[in-house]
Amino acid sequence: MRNFLMLLTITGLWAAGAMASPSKHTEKALLKRAQKQEIKRFKLKEKYEKQMLKNQQLPKAVRIQMKHRLQREDRRLKNRQKDERQKLKDQQRILREGYKQLGSD
Repeated sequence: MRNFLMLLTITGLWAAGAMASPSKHTEKALLKRAQKQEIKRFKLKEKYEKQMLKNQQLPKAVRIQMKHRLQREDRRLKNRQKDERQKLKDQQRILREGYKQLGSD
């Protein structure tokens, strides 16, 4: 009986902790998941464009131009995602500081 009560208590505490912690990380997790999907879509697009280039007879200048365009798009995507992550961190920092000030008043 004692073991059962201890198990029940531990399970309850674990469940309460599991319910409390996702609220902190859900925004970050959602952003991360969306960014991963974006990267996958870009890589797939890049793969198909490279295949298209291989199957066509194009001048070398055009191939280089398309390669550079893909590199620019990749850089833009990475920089935009980095900015989004930093913006989320800044928002969370502002919220934490606000909660601290409310608690100390």
